Amino acid sequence: MGDMSNSDFYAKNQINEGNHEAGFGCSVMELRSLMEMRGPEAVVKLQDDYTGTEGLCKRLKTSPTEGLAGDQTDLDKRKEIYGKNVIPPKKPKTFLQLVWEALQDVTLIILEIAALISLGLSFYHPPGDSSGEFCGAGAAGVEDEGEADAGWIEGAAILLSVVCVVLVTAFNDWSKEKQFRGLQNRIEQEQKFQVVRGSQVIQLPVSDIVVGDIAQIKYGDLLPADGVLIQGNDLKIDESSLTGESDHVKKNADKDPMLLSGTHVMEGSGRMVVTAVGVNSQTGIIMTLLGAGPEEEEKKQKKGGAVEDGHQNTGKMQDGNMESNQIKVKKQDGAAAMEMQPLKSAEGGESEEKEKKKHTGSKKEKSVLQGKLTKLAVQIGKAGLLMSAVTVIILVLYFAIDNFVLQKLPWLPECTPIYVQFFVKFFIIGVTVLVVAVPEGLPLAVTISLAYSVKKMMKDNNLVRHLDACETMGNATTICSDKTGTLTTNRMTVVQCYIGDVHYKEVPDPAALPTKSMDILINSISLNSAYTTKILPPDKEGGLPKQVGNKTECGLLGFLLDLKRDYQPIRNQIPEEKLYKVYTFNSVRKSMSTVIKLPDGSFRMYSKGASEIVLKKCSYILSEVGEVRVFRPRDKDEMVKKVIEPMACDGLRTICVAYRDFSSDPEPDWEDENSILNDLTAICVVGIEDPVRPEVPDAILKCQQAGITVRMVTGDNINTARAIAIKCGIIHPGEDFICIDGKEFNRRIRNEKGEVEQERIDKVWPKLRVLARSSPTDKHTLVKGIIDSTLGEQRQVVAVTGDGTNDGPALKKADVGFAMGIAGTDVAKEASDIILTDDNFSSIVKAVMWGRNVYDSISKFLQFQLTVNVVAVIVAFTGACITQDSPLKAVQMLWVNLIMDTFASLALATEPPTESLLKRKPYGRNKPLISSTMTKNILGHGVFQLIIIFTLLFAGEKIFDIDSGRNAPLHSPPSEHYTIIFNTFVMMQLFNEINARKIHGERNVFDGIFRNPIFCTIVFGTFAAQIVIVQFGGKPFSCQPLNLEKWMWCIFLGLGELVWGQVIASVPNSKLRFLRRAGQLTRKDDLPEEDTNEDNDEIDHAERELRRGQILWFRGLNRIQTQIRVVNAFRSSLYEGLEKPDSRSSIHNFMTHPEFRIEDSTPNLPLIDDTDDDSARRREKYSSQPSSPNKNNNAIDSGINLTIDTSRSAASSGPASPLHSLETSL
Repeated sequence: MGDMSNSDFYAKNQINEGNHEAGFGCSVMELRSLMEMRGPEAVVKLQDDYTGTEGLCKRLKTSPTEGLAGDQTDLDKRKEIYGKNVIPPKKPKTFLQLVWEALQDVTLIILEIAALISLGLSFYHPPGDSSGEFCGAGAAGVEDEGEADAGWIEGAAILLSVVCVVLVTAFNDWSKEKQFRGLQNRIEQEQKFQVVRGSQVIQLPVSDIVVGDIAQIKYGDLLPADGVLIQGNDLKIDESSLTGESDHVKKNADKDPMLLSGTHVMEGSGRMVVTAVGVNSQTGIIMTLLGAGPEEEEKKQKKGGAVEDGHQNTGKMQDGNMESNQIKVKKQDGAAAMEMQPLKSAEGGESEEKEKKKHTGSKKEKSVLQGKLTKLAVQIGKAGLLMSAVTVIILVLYFAIDNFVLQKLPWLPECTPIYVQFFVKFFIIGVTVLVVAVPEGLPLAVTISLAYSVKKMMKDNNLVRHLDACETMGNATTICSDKTGTLTTNRMTVVQCYIGDVHYKEVPDPAALPTKSMDILINSISLNSAYTTKILPPDKEGGLPKQVGNKTECGLLGFLLDLKRDYQPIRNQIPEEKLYKVYTFNSVRKSMSTVIKLPDGSFRMYSKGASEIVLKKCSYILSEVGEVRVFRPRDKDEMVKKVIEPMACDGLRTICVAYRDFSSDPEPDWEDENSILNDLTAICVVGIEDPVRPEVPDAILKCQQAGITVRMVTGDNINTARAIAIKCGIIHPGEDFICIDGKEFNRRIRNEKGEVEQERIDKVWPKLRVLARSSPTDKHTLVKGIIDSTLGEQRQVVAVTGDGTNDGPALKKADVGFAMGIAGTDVAKEASDIILTDDNFSSIVKAVMWGRNVYDSISKFLQFQLTVNVVAVIVAFTGACITQDSPLKAVQMLWVNLIMDTFASLALATEPPTESLLKRKPYGRNKPLISSTMTKNILGHGVFQLIIIFTLLFAGEKIFDIDSGRNAPLHSPPSEHYTIIFNTFVMMQLFNEINARKIHGERNVFDGIFRNPIFCTIVFGTFAAQIVIVQFGGKPFSCQPLNLEKWMWCIFLGLGELVWGQVIASVPNSKLRFLRRAGQLTRKDDLPEEDTNEDNDEIDHAERELRRGQILWFRGLNRIQTQIRVVNAFRSSLYEGLEKPDSRSSIHNFMTHPEFRIEDSTPNLPLIDDTDDDSARRREKYSSQPSSPNKNNNAIDSGINLTIDTSRSAASSGPASPLHSLETSL
């Protein structure tokens, strides 16, 4: 085998001869094949080809102790030959590709076709001049004033507006993409790594690492490149990201020295020489394989709306952040498709969703909000499709009956083009109804809002890695926070100590201490700590010294400096290579020990760790003169009572420093930890203070006012934890709460067999405020327990902070995981959703604020959008049915669509958050998107706008004394009448946009309006554009210029919206009982089943939310829709359809029986009924229905009893009901 690989090498060397001339002793290919070896084979190969690691370093021209010189030309040469340490991301889509994608939108395609037909027909002149007289009234006036020549304008204008819409959509996608890229780079720059250059340890951005660098690796690192271990202490690596094996692999220089990029250091520390970076490293090779075949990629991309990316990126790169390269597909799969192609026709959308579910079954569920909106958009689209179809049918039938039945005209061949032109006009009207009805703006609004928030959250020290974490944070009900570094400043200082039987309340004078104890103490602290931990002089004059590395160790080193001693000379005497054996700190040991060989050949082990753990292992202690004396169990108890507990009650962390001597023969068995870490001699106990961050108590108070419970989960002693919790305001004396440690916690939540039981956790967590001495598994159990709990109406939404490698599982499990940007390990950052760049708890409060703001922005937009949709659709529909021509023309509709979809989503989605957002409780996961106040506003404004527009339509010519625009012949010039209607409509939308800024029924809608420059710009911009369109739009926009007086009237009617908004705000919701009840789903709706069948996660939360969305949607629109669609239902009773989980194809199942069963096991659903006493009786009967026993993941099975109080419901359409007048006018 050796020969073969050598001959291989020979061949490869021929190719890479150039590299050797460049002065390095090995080529890329040689190193690459070296890195493909594992274990003993690799050791043999290193010896044979390179004479071990020393030889490898020589060939790479680097020194194992001093690293590279750091000379720029040398670094550039290395980058040129061995590549840079970056994995090139996938090419972003070009603007033209995005334009092409925006053109895929079905409604736009239909419009384009209609416009082309219209264009074609306008150029066709029928032979013979007389035809006009025989073709019926419709054709009269066709040739008036040479107007026919302008027939092409409408088609051209439609095409032009389609181009506008497409460009705007593409531009939005493009800028969004650019933002993600920016975010991406930001995250990648965040990751730094320690390298030795010119014998100095420096922090480098990962992308600057080159082959030949000596990298220092420690617990919690994510390796940035491939390398060979030079020296290691107790190093264990998790290689599951490459091999899939979850067992940790032990690495040492003489058995298995190969370290691969993308793997995690789970324990220990060491140094490695970098041998492969970027695309040549193991992760890089896998990524390159994944990125293969770009043409196929493209094809798939078109089909699956970017699903591919999801898979592409599971290869996890540098910081696991390739995810966002396209759109964050990871969690927004459904929405991603919607953003790419705003709405595939209803059915297309559905099958898409199912396809995607298959692809992304394993990924985290779609965000709740995204889910609700996707479904809502699809449903509105279906309703719009129905309305537009009905519009076209009515128009065509009316025309045919009027001409061929009533006037008994024959169909003449020469009239065909004229008739076809009419039909095309009807078709265009139908399509415009559809365009206005489909809210492409919804997914856009979410994306804009999230992207905007993410950008702003950067300034608030939140680096968001997964977009929807931002929105989930707004619903958080519980924050489980670490103590050290998050609630405290993470600047450790020793303030008390116990040495030689004396408890010093402040750092003692060095002269007062026994010299023997002192010497051992100084050696112990200097050697038994990571050599990367240092105390550097302050950056600024008079500042605090800079602490680098592990903060607890910094505190101890600072203690040495306070004792007027220095640690550096001792470290220089015994450099890291000479340490005989190191037991590094981990969450199981909770201590760290270092063994050195003394000059006489015997061994000494220094140990330090949590005081109660190390003291248990001590059998001796140094006395006041520095002599060893026996340390009896009762002495230990006394020490705990007299020293450790008082220190802990002052909020100090207690650390015990100890040592033990071993004889040289027989040499102890170093692998047998239990016998080694025993019979220690205690040197001293120190109390380390870590002061609470000054802004934390305030932040925690804000959380508590906002209805969020803060729980502290820490590895510290219970007394320390309790003292800090009181300082922070997590617990207030006299309250009913629990503070327990990990042992007690486990005793309470596990049954006899040692299994965790949910109902036991449910007894503990509601009152739990502090969990001390907790292991990472306890943290994970607690988070999982709270999330799965069924107490309370809502499922809890849990945010967790973590910094250690072992926090990974809890961060992943939580709804939102916060990793520490400064103290956090790469593994923690990898598992998190948001990185706190300043490690500060108050930044979490900012995240809550932004999250709630996103939810509110979306609601504002929805309220505005639905009002416009409802009004525009009804106007177009009734106008078409009564006057055979939509009062709002196709191009005007497209303009309205542009204002309300694209611009309004920009204006309303970028409102900055205010402190008042923290004054209310969280919404909870199953709160309907459209609250009762919003429904009230949508219906109220809808009614106002409809009344005004219909008044103008049927009486406008009398009021303004102008010619009526109704029943105008084909291609007639635009009328002032219809221009006034269009202008008033737009003015009302503009002023209603200001109303939409407040959704909780506030009075002052102008509050803080100037804090949002985007909003002001858009409102004024739209107003200016409207003036231009009306005055100079002419034929393409079907507008006739208006004089000042008529403009004033239009603006006056628009201003009416603001006044009417105040009127609506004065109507208390309690008066509108039907609104209040309509928004709730009784009983608990959130099944805590996500975990029991994760493989079967097809119907996840999002799906459940989606079905809920259906009910909501009906509620918002059914009153108006049904007046047109189910006219007969007014007289009998009206039933609201709730769709079966399995028949997702049909959305309007209007039931004709008061009760229908979905499955035998589910409770009956009482539907809207118009007999008061009956409904009351029925309500009593159903509200006591038990929840269903069957536990499939169907939303319905959670026992939704939809009790809708209809005693005063408008749907019951009694003569006094507010909608009665509307019905009669219809």
